[in-house]
Amino acid sequence: MAKKEFRYRGKTVEELQRMSIKEFAELIPSRERRSLKRETTETQKAFMKRIMKGNNTKTECRDIIIIPQIIGKTVRVHNGKEFLSLLIDKEMVGHRLGEFVLTRKKVEHHAPGIGATKSSSSLAVK
Repeated sequence: MAKKEFRYRGKTVEELQRMSIKEFAELIPSRERRSLKRETTETQKAFMKRIMKGNNTKTECRDIIIIPQIIGKTVRVHNGKEFLSLLIDKEMVGHRLGEFVLTRKKVEHHAPGIGATKSSSSLAVK
């Protein structure tokens, strides 16, 4: 069985990469479309210049919309504590960088320590 080719709103990745930003903006959801139609901030402009030049660019700007021209690039996005590496994939088009780098860790609880409960204080220490 042949692998199904990725399409975003009926367009292939090559067609998306040939589009201008304004044409691409017509395909994405309304919140991202409005953001792309407005002027980008200075940090977003600087990020786009850096990412087009090379790979592995650091950024703290988590609200940048992923456009088809940056597919295949590696971006290091800040999660509030450290920069996490993120490889831009074709399925990420139209989303924001911050959606893929989580800021909170999953809470993992372990066994209670000695003295945490009344019954645990009488246990022998190993």
